[in-house]
Amino acid sequence: MSSFCLGCGTSLLEGQRFCGNCGRDSSLSADAPRPDPAASFGFPPETSPKAIFSLVCGVLFLFPPAAIVAVVLGHLSLSDIRKSAGKRIGRGLAITGLVLGYVGAALGVVWIVLIAISIPKSMQALRNASASVATKNTAVATIRSLNTAEIAYAQAHPATGYTCSLPDLRKAWGVNEKLVEGYVFTVRGCKAIKPNGPIEKYELVAAPQAQKNGPTYCSSESDEIKVAARGAEQDCWKSGVALSETRVNREE
Repeated sequence: MSSFCLGCGTSLLEGQRFCGNCGRDSSLSADAPRPDPAASFGFPPETSPKAIFSLVCGVLFLFPPAAIVAVVLGHLSLSDIRKSAGKRIGRGLAITGLVLGYVGAALGVVWIVLIAISIPKSMQALRNASASVATKNTAVATIRSLNTAEIAYAQAHPATGYTCSLPDLRKAWGVNEKLVEGYVFTVRGCKAIKPNGPIEKYELVAAPQAQKNGPTYCSSESDEIKVAARGAEQDCWKSGVALSETRVNREE
């Protein structure tokens, strides 16, 4: 006559003493403690593969996806170990993998926050640098246009020669120096070599506005453009570096 295991309810054959599913001795009463399957059958408990993989992934916690996998496998392995009735071990491995996984996940969140904060700042710095370069390039191009306008004006007015009036240059060549943000353009030093003769000398300066950082550019009737990286107008004339034709074309 068949019977049932008092531990797990598995059907037992007639004369079968130990349950093939849980290892319980059918001769014991229902209140008797459940035997260890490893002791009943002589097999050692198996280490949970999920616990092992959780630990391996936890060691790689600096890689966020590995940290997430470590957390998931750690919880699954702990659940399997609890339900195995002693057939599986590895609780320590699973807990270690869980702890490392959570540390990695926390670091991943911190990295994401830092990246989210740094990207706008980097983009703003890049935009500022691009705007600064564009301003410098436009300043050089405007100086060159003003030099060309002086030549055109002198040719149109041979009796007076060059001019120190920016409005006159705008009329002569259509130059609008106000389009260059952050720079102030001035024309000065108009001189005639001969008494009562046409003006043959002038000085052209493009200086950064107050509280603006940037190089100062200067030029004259020679059409040579000089630059002082962080100097005043006087430094441009005294120690400014002359821009080569190649550099002038590149900065335009």
